[in-house]
Amino acid sequence: MSSGEKILSSIKKESEERIAAITEDADRVYNEAIENAEKQAEEIRHSGEYRIKVQSEKILKSYKSRAELERRNAILKTKRELIEKAYRHIHEYMLGLADKEYFELVAGLASSLGKTNGILYFNSRDLKRLPKDFKKTLCGGKAEIEISAVPDDGIDGGFILRNGDVEENMTFSAVLADRREEIEDMISKELFCEQGEFV
Repeated sequence: MSSGEKILSSIKKESEERIAAITEDADRVYNEAIENAEKQAEEIRHSGEYRIKVQSEKILKSYKSRAELERRNAILKTKRELIEKAYRHIHEYMLGLADKEYFELVAGLASSLGKTNGILYFNSRDLKRLPKDFKKTLCGGKAEIEISAVPDDGIDGGFILRNGDVEENMTFSAVLADRREEIEDMISKELFCEQGEFV
């Protein structure tokens, strides 16, 4: 099992436990509320007053609706938190790749830009560990790219390509942000597909 799979497996287990606990607690509150409402309704029914009887039924319906809404909101909040946690782990996983895999990923991002030219900027950490033949591997050697010797430590991981006033932001945070909706959808399906529809 890869590191990424272990992370998702761990988060999935946590999500199942937290949602089970929330559901159990919500069910308990819901059942207590319904039991109390039914007792009130029963007392009012025995009073023989029609107007109060109608009111008791409204109270019962209101309790049920509120309890169900609170349960759904608690589960939704938990799922959002777990998706955000998994999203952060993906970012951390990319930053923590070994040098070989890391620069293969960076080269892939550069290739996705097509035949390009300009100046590549890396942060200090990446400049120090940059493979000697990295420039040749970019875009199959077709790219007319220079690598800046001056680091840009505003870059978390990945790179920025500048060509005059044109800038291609291929930092990991920017790439993930650009595909955030797609990534969150993937995480949601991976973590919650067995727990029913994502609410």
